[in-house]
Amino acid sequence: MPHAHDNSIIIAGEALPVIDMPIHARWRDAADRRGFDITARVADRYALALTCRQCGELSRTRLFVLMNHQPRCSHCIETAWRQEAENAGIAFLRRDPDSRVYAWYRLLCGHEARRQIGLITRVAAGETGLRCATCHEAVEAAEAQAVGWELVGPDPEGDTNYREYRHVSCGHRQRIARGNVKTQRFDCGGCGVTWVSAPSFIYLFRVLLPNGMRVLKLGFSKNPGSRLQHQLLGDRDLACHVLRVVAMPSGHDAIRAEKRLHANLRRRFPEAVIDATDFAGALTVVTEVYAEWLEAEIQQLLDGIEGDSDDEGA
Repeated sequence: MPHAHDNSIIIAGEALPVIDMPIHARWRDAADRRGFDITARVADRYALALTCRQCGELSRTRLFVLMNHQPRCSHCIETAWRQEAENAGIAFLRRDPDSRVYAWYRLLCGHEARRQIGLITRVAAGETGLRCATCHEAVEAAEAQAVGWELVGPDPEGDTNYREYRHVSCGHRQRIARGNVKTQRFDCGGCGVTWVSAPSFIYLFRVLLPNGMRVLKLGFSKNPGSRLQHQLLGDRDLACHVLRVVAMPSGHDAIRAEKRLHANLRRRFPEAVIDATDFAGALTVVTEVYAEWLEAEIQQLLDGIEGDSDDEGA
């Protein structure tokens, strides 16, 4: 019967008793072929303490694994994980004791996060990105707060595109697509406030297309800044300038005024309407884009709309 001496070997922070039993030559030959030296038999008759010739560290390996497979040095594996994390721009902290495929990392923002090791490998290779859930939640909370709502938490129905929000003014809670919160195109099911009845704007943007052409985009939105940043540009690197924003009493008024504008411009200046093929891929729309030389005429029409809106407000 094997027995343990008082002496032990520390492997990965665990003290393993050394087993006083012979180490056969064929075992040493197998270890030699695989880049290891057998240091001792430990824990039980079927476990070995191997010294890695690459890093010099000890690891525990079953005898069956040594004789039939290539043992893996846990220290070398962790070193590779640390390097991959560094290549991904983050820091490896520790293995996850509950899962062999997860580990804990410190992200660029300073937060700790549990992530799949394979995901970090892909991030290091430039195949995908990595975001902090804590920071991302803060961004979503700020988006909601900016439009008078409060982020409650994940979607109760499990849809990753939705979140649960609470309307600050009336306390009503509902599911809303995050994209709609960013663009403010949603209604409150509690108090009945809708984006159609809420104040809106008519906007005029100038866009420099990849082909060098400067064009004008005329439209309406409850939030022109959000429209420009999150919806209009198919290519986020395009140069775009806000030329004019005209406040309207409601989304309904904005829609009516915008439709009249487009009908007027298409009737009087059909040659100024830009063909969709000229801006395909650069903008996410297919209509309501005009030649830059029409700006003065559009500005004059917007002057009239702004004057009418001011008169109604008075």
